[in-house]
Formats: sequence, structure tokens, C-alpha cells
Amino acid sequence: MKNKFKDLNQTFKIDNIDDDIDDDSNIVAIDNSQKNNFSEKNDIRKDYEYTRGNLYSVIEKGQEAINGILELAQETEQARAYEVAGQLIKSVSDATDKLMDLQKKLKDVEDDKQKGPTNVTNALFVGSTAELQKILKQKPE
Repeated sequence: MKNKFKDLNQTFKIDNIDDDIDDDSNIVAIDNSQKNNFSEKNDIRKDYEYTRGNLYSVIEKGQEAINGILELAQETEQARAYEVAGQLIKSVSDATDKLMDLQKKLKDVEDDKQKGPTNVTNALFVGSTAELQKILKQKPE
């Protein structure tokens, strides 16, 4: 069975796939819980960085727009231009608040992942049901 994969291993430049296959040619079970946990953390981190970058971009472009509209408002002295400038300032302010909320949400997600059961006790009774009933009857209430 191991020789069947030799040509494929060379074709796909795989070092040694034989370690994952037992003698009966059944694939050995691999614990994926750590891989999934890492992948989930990695996805959260990537989403955080992407969102953070977008918010920075929105804030910077908003500040440029504010500077431009304020120049226009001063040159034309129109009330509408000042109104638009006020709206832009509010939008940029909201974006900075979202940036701070993003930090808090990431911290909350990381804290939730780190928490979990702190004290877990597993009890196992080995015996018959009759023995278990005797023990339960003896237990003081």
C-alpha cells in the first residue's frame, strides 16, 4: 500500500505520507480540535485586522473630506457647506467610536475563549447498579 503513494508523493512533492496510514491501510484518526481552535483564533484575528484597517482608512479619508469641505465653506460662506462639514465631523467621530468598540469586542472574545471551566471533576463509578443503590442508600442526606 505504501508503494502506491510513492509516485503521488513524488508528483506532489510530499515528504512522507506513510506516517498517517497504518498497516491495514486505514487512515489514522488525527485530533483536529487544536487545529480548529487555532484556525478560529486566526480567523478572528484576520477579521479584526481587516476591520481595523478599514476603519483607519475611513477615518483618514473622512478627515481629508472635512478639511476640503471646511475650506469650501470658508470660501463660499454658505450655510449648506457648514452643515455638510458638521455631518462629516459626526461621521468621523462615529468611526473612531467604532474603532474603540472593536478593541473592546476583540478583548471580550479573547477573554471568553480563555475562560471556561476552571474546576472540572469527572467521577466514574465502577460496579453494578445494585452496589450503586447500596451506596446511595448509605449516603446521609
